[in-house]
Amino acid sequence: MTTLKPASMLLGTTRPAELRAWYIKALAPEFTGEGPIDLGGFLLVIDGREDVSAKNDQPGRTIINFDVDDFDAEQARLTTAGVEWISVEEREKGKFGTFADPDGNYLQIIEWRKDG
Repeated sequence: MTTLKPASMLLGTTRPAELRAWYIKALAPEFTGEGPIDLGGFLLVIDGREDVSAKNDQPGRTIINFDVDDFDAEQARLTTAGVEWISVEEREKGKFGTFADPDGNYLQIIEWRKDG
């Protein structure tokens, strides 16, 4: 039996152009072109939808995680890009920073502790 490998994610929104611009600025500033945004081989598809609300009322339900090697540098870069931080905390397994996109969806950067 084959284990499925995630390849892309569809993110529905009422304002696709604005959300797409935010994701490119925050997560893929070197990305150019149309279509899915390439996040290191994982594709993010942003689509205008009429069956979703403008703000996510349960943002903790699904969180996109990004592993980082230098948490402080990535936090500074994202802050400069204008992200809204929900929390930044040291945990037993590493340092976690949770932030939100303009629709209120949560994302996290994680620097895993290397000694454990």
